[in-house]
Amino acid sequence: MASLLLSSIIGDPLTRTSIQPFYTVRHKLASQRGFECKPNHFVVVSKRRLSGLEEAMLINRAVEQGKVENPGKLRKRPRLRPGKVRPRLPVPDHIIRPPYVNSSSLPELANEPQIHDAEGIECMRASCELAARVLEHAGTLVKPSVTTDEIDKAVHKMIIDAGAYPSPLGYGGFPKSVCTSVNECLCHGIPDSRQLQHGDIINIDVTVYLNGYHGDTSRTFLCGDVDEEAKRLVKVTEECLYKAISVCKAGVGFKQIGKRINEHAAKYGYSVDRRFVGHGVGKIFHSEPVIFHFRNDKPGCMVAGQTFTIEPILVMRSTDCIVWRDNWTTVAADGSLAAQFEHSILITETGAEILTKC
Repeated sequence: MASLLLSSIIGDPLTRTSIQPFYTVRHKLASQRGFECKPNHFVVVSKRRLSGLEEAMLINRAVEQGKVENPGKLRKRPRLRPGKVRPRLPVPDHIIRPPYVNSSSLPELANEPQIHDAEGIECMRASCELAARVLEHAGTLVKPSVTTDEIDKAVHKMIIDAGAYPSPLGYGGFPKSVCTSVNECLCHGIPDSRQLQHGDIINIDVTVYLNGYHGDTSRTFLCGDVDEEAKRLVKVTEECLYKAISVCKAGVGFKQIGKRINEHAAKYGYSVDRRFVGHGVGKIFHSEPVIFHFRNDKPGCMVAGQTFTIEPILVMRSTDCIVWRDNWTTVAADGSLAAQFEHSILITETGAEILTKC
């Protein structure tokens, strides 16, 4: 999952965002890495109408940076608003649950990396392949007028029909089976009654728990007629993921991942989010290693047989963000579009096997 929930764990403590239930994990990560973590419980964002000159300057800057091809008024995209969240869906009793399901507390990051023997690798392949198929199906549902709650229902059904458990459901109290993050939502969007609109982009983050192993993947989809600016952001974010995967193999330092992502994103003027990170995945949903997607000096090297996620989030402008009162949905404070892609990978002596491919 993008992060703490299904994909990214919170990574960078140097933030003005209020994420109350995540603070303990974030503070520990920060302390371990020599950062100072100062929790601020509220972010006040003020906005005012741009003058004609300011708007023209903003457009010119975007044109100069190659972010828009046709000058004109910047399209005003309505900000996301919370919709109605329906009760969590039931899971048949015979399906094995992960251990955190009966607790409302957010599990701590496991210290040990997940390195698998031959049997474990096959189990990882099975869970990741299922996650990839579920994500593929979810993507076919992305159309104007479809609600994110309908996507959640479809994902839930496909997962339990396969005898697996939807990993997000009940993780730290998360109420749904999938994360759906629309437009300026960086990650951890809770499916609700909001209908998708022409021009939206939506990240769908799927994690399944099959035979005791988690498979975790996400992708950003285009809904209807999407403008070139948004398409470019989505394309570059996906390219960042694959450039990062291309450097992975046994013996390579983890810091090379962030270096590759940062280099490519910077060419297009995009910001790389520093709060949410990749993580070890396997029998445990979130474990070491923490994978930073920005330039860093993280020690340590990849080991053959190890599995973890890479899941960069790119934002059109500022990465300052606000967390809604649901304590999960994280949105860009200035309304900037955000995109994310994620794969679970297996490290080998010669490279990396992408496990979450159909």
